[in-house]
Amino acid sequence: MNLNDLLPDGGIDALAAQLGIPRDQAQRGAEALLPSVLGGMGNNTTQLDAHVNTLGGADLASNVLGNQPTQIDLGNQILGGIFGSKDGSREVADNAAQSSGLAPELLKQMLPILVMLVAGHLTGRSAGQQGGLGGILGSVLGSLGGAGVASAAPGGGLGGGLGGILGSVFGERR
Repeated sequence: MNLNDLLPDGGIDALAAQLGIPRDQAQRGAEALLPSVLGGMGNNTTQLDAHVNTLGGADLASNVLGNQPTQIDLGNQILGGIFGSKDGSREVADNAAQSSGLAPELLKQMLPILVMLVAGHLTGRSAGQQGGLGGILGSVLGSLGGAGVASAAPGGGLGGGLGGILGSVFGERR
């Protein structure tokens, strides 16, 4: 499992273009934010599936990848369901800034776009599968080594577990 399995084709390029940053910065930011995003999604699978489908399901990724302006508010709504508040999202961005070397303000802008790409892509992959988004998310997390996400904190504190596994998958690029 690698970053390309968690995002649709062209996801990193779309993220870079939307934020007006080089591709390598978009990739570093995504890698730093993904453990918290996936952990938060994993902690909320019961409600997440219905919430994501209400907001557009697989079309969330298409919204980012398409030619029309991205509806950032959709990503912010998903983040609210994952982290509970803007403070939780800010804490995630601040922690990711420490590991990525990118500015927290940039990561705060990146977070709703990234969550739309991940939620939309995984929802599309889950089409027709039992368990929907929660099922595919369980498969993704299971393929990353079976790490639980119970230790996922709003601030991204995945202490070992999923964070360590994702770090090894992404090659600990910092």
